[in-house]
Amino acid sequence: MTLFIKNIKELVQVEQQPVVYRAGKEMQTMHKIKDAWLKINDDFIADFGEMSTFSPAETDTVIDAEGGMVFPSFCDSHTHLVYKGSREIEYIDKIKGLSYEEIAQRGGGILNTAKRIREASEEELFREAWLRLEEIKHYGTGAVEIKSGYGLGVEEELKMLRVIKSLKEESELFIKATFLGAHAVPLEYKGRQSKYVDLIINEMIPKVSEEQLADFIDVFCDRGFFTVEETDRILTAGAKYGLIPKIHANELDYSGGIQVGVKHGALSVDHLEYTGNDEIKTLLSSKTMPTLLPGAAFFLGMRYAPARKMIDAGLPLAMASDYNPGSSPSGNMQFILSMGCVKYKMLPEEAINAITINSAYAMGCSNTHGSIARNKKANLFITFPIPTCEFMPYAYGSNKVKTVILNGKIQS
Repeated sequence: MTLFIKNIKELVQVEQQPVVYRAGKEMQTMHKIKDAWLKINDDFIADFGEMSTFSPAETDTVIDAEGGMVFPSFCDSHTHLVYKGSREIEYIDKIKGLSYEEIAQRGGGILNTAKRIREASEEELFREAWLRLEEIKHYGTGAVEIKSGYGLGVEEELKMLRVIKSLKEESELFIKATFLGAHAVPLEYKGRQSKYVDLIINEMIPKVSEEQLADFIDVFCDRGFFTVEETDRILTAGAKYGLIPKIHANELDYSGGIQVGVKHGALSVDHLEYTGNDEIKTLLSSKTMPTLLPGAAFFLGMRYAPARKMIDAGLPLAMASDYNPGSSPSGNMQFILSMGCVKYKMLPEEAINAITINSAYAMGCSNTHGSIARNKKANLFITFPIPTCEFMPYAYGSNKVKTVILNGKIQS
């Protein structure tokens, strides 16, 4: 099927020569075509240009953008959206002044959700996750990475990953799965953390690989969670089974997580609130994508990563939602875009690059997603009429997405 979109006020994030990501000053680069059209063949972008060259065939389907803009769908490279229930009571604890670590020590946090995962069926988890996927789709997300990590046991982690596999099969969104058995230490292994690491290495990873349930492997390498040495062991084991590393790092302290991630060729290192000169130097010598999660810093009242310093040093940056029940209960990437500008002092072009082409790289799909380019997947959205691109991060409280197109199909 051939589909045309006409009367596009601005076609945004256009690439004649596609790039894999943008770094440093290049993050200010964002190509646009004014008064444009776009052609889709089946599920791929076929062509685009100015309206003065618009010439569809009589048999082609044509939709009118009516002066709206067209953006590539957002790529959310870090979520935990498979979970059961919510944790608003802990939210009250946070308001009263308890820290993330204090709540975790009381059996809350990740362990709270882990208990609910153990009690839930795959069908229940699928139904709740499906509603979250549908929600983020209508806010403009077309590609999403989903982690396990609330099971914290062999069968429970496999249960979560099977749910993610089912979501992959049923959803129009492009989905990547991450095995995150090393998200926290379950209560029954308190004081025996090395034994839990052994369980991850000797039982979980082989079974995850046997069922082909994950694309990536992740570790929460930070103060109070997993050490650099444990992370090294887990990532080494994962590599033997072809699992590409991604790391939770430096959210709570200068943990060494960035360095161990780069050592293992991690596709991304995420959070990064504690990033200094040594960490920046390490990242500059790598192909690892630094990924910021402003929703978590905002919700937890934590310090923000030094985004401006990192970009000015020449690094690329991606941003993701960290959608999860405890520290970032929102998958709205339009809000993340606004946070990039308001809290990280990123220019709108930098922030848009961070949630499109750079976040596509952070989930290993920048060759197919993250920009408007010929032969890339037709994952995009049409906005309501808006005055400028800058309006996207500026108007942080409203949904600017009017029409979602995924795999060349208009979504209901």
